[in-house]
Amino acid sequence: MLDGAILLKVHTDAGDRQMTMSEYLPLALAGEMPAAFDSEALEAQAVALRSYALYYREHRKQNHPEADICSSSACCAALADEETLRTRWGDNYETYREKLQQAVRATDGQYLVWEEEPILAVFHAASGGRTEDGAALGLSLPYLVSVSSPETQDAVSTLNSTVEISAAEFRTTVRSAFPDAAMEPDGDPAGWLGATALNPAGRVESVEIGGERVSGLALRQLFSLRSTDFSLAWDPDASSFIFRVSGYGHGMGLSQHGANLMAKNGADYREILAHYYPGTELVMATA
Repeated sequence: MLDGAILLKVHTDAGDRQMTMSEYLPLALAGEMPAAFDSEALEAQAVALRSYALYYREHRKQNHPEADICSSSACCAALADEETLRTRWGDNYETYREKLQQAVRATDGQYLVWEEEPILAVFHAASGGRTEDGAALGLSLPYLVSVSSPETQDAVSTLNSTVEISAAEFRTTVRSAFPDAAMEPDGDPAGWLGATALNPAGRVESVEIGGERVSGLALRQLFSLRSTDFSLAWDPDASSFIFRVSGYGHGMGLSQHGANLMAKNGADYREILAHYYPGTELVMATA
């Protein structure tokens, strides 16, 4: 196996660990994508994870300069442990374990390049119709551009979410980051909101709140929203601000639920990868 010849230094809570790509990928795949997903989607995710690891083997992060990648989903990719998987999968443990290993074997050594260099193959859980353009989040890369994604509420039951915030909590939270925002506590909360600006992908670029321009990313962080694809309004009947959110994650690169839907509609892993990372080339590793 080609993956068996690729060495990675992985930072974990227990310390740095030397692993081959063939050891690393099934654990990362189990940590990042539901094993029940279509095999072609799992294979696409395996290639994305391999590409991501090879990219950071060449461009190490400041968070862990002594290691290529880490086991944190907030930084790199989660690594699932056997005990967790046995609990999560129950009677399906052996079936799912083999399914993920097969996805890794089927794509052995394959990764994506742009101009002969491994790509930063970021991914996310779900997008509501379109993925995000990397430029919106400071990643102006030619293959991280906004593309269509097939998720709908009917196809992905968890696609949409709602966050309800009282006026007092909304004011306190916004002013903690934007102290100059004019939001009088005895005023009409509806008047605190101004125009919303959308970026070309249809996600929130910014919202005017109390005369301050607040980015969609800042609001996502302040109110723990699933994505920047949201609407915001004051609901006088509920006496609350309502965020209606579509999708889950930063929105760049491969959408996992989108990949699963594409696979169910007949796309293979190569087609999925070509769609979400346009212009990239699939090549074989040499170690």
